[in-house]
Amino acid sequence: MCRYGMTTYKPHYACFNCCKTFKRRLLADIERGSHQHHEVAIAKCPQCGQLMADMGLDFESPKRNDTKAWQHIRNLYTAGITFHSCGCSGPGYIPKDHEALLAYLEQVKNRYIDHWHFWLHRVEPANDSERQKDWNKNMQYLYSVPQNLKAGTGKKRKIDPDKAIDYWAGKIKDVEGRIKELSEN
Repeated sequence: MCRYGMTTYKPHYACFNCCKTFKRRLLADIERGSHQHHEVAIAKCPQCGQLMADMGLDFESPKRNDTKAWQHIRNLYTAGITFHSCGCSGPGYIPKDHEALLAYLEQVKNRYIDHWHFWLHRVEPANDSERQKDWNKNMQYLYSVPQNLKAGTGKKRKIDPDKAIDYWAGKIKDVEGRIKELSEN
C-alpha cells in the first residue's frame, strides 16, 4: 500500500546555504476545504531568504554540521536526483558518494547513447505485420520516447525518427553538462 495515498504529507525543502531543511505548509492546511496539495509560490528559506530545493517526501536530511553530506545532497540535486516517489517503492537508486554519482551519470549517458544509436540506424518497417514485430522486438526503445513524439495508435503507431534523434541528442548533452559541472566540484 502506498504510504502517501491515504494521508497528505508536507513537502520537504532543503536550503544548501544554511544546511537546514523545512517542511512547507500545504495550502489545504491554511484554507479549509481546499483540495490543492502544494502551494504555487516558490519556497524561500525562512533564515536566509534564498530559494530552497524541493527534495521530496522521502528525503532525510543529514546533520547540520556534516558538510560533506550536505555537499553530496547539493550534487544530487544538481544532477536532478531527488527523493520524490509515490510512497510505494521509494525514490529509486540514490548514489551514496560523489564517485558513485559520477558513475551513475555515466551509465545514464551510455543508456542515452544506446537509444540515440538505435534511432540513427532505425529502418522503418514496411507493412503492418513487420511493424507489430518491430514494436515487440524494440519495445524498450520505442516506448522510451516522450508521448508528444508518437503518432497514431495500435498497428498504425509511428514515431518521427528525426525528432527522436534530436530528443536523445538533447538528453545526452544535458547529462554531459551535469557530469562536467559535477566533475569541477
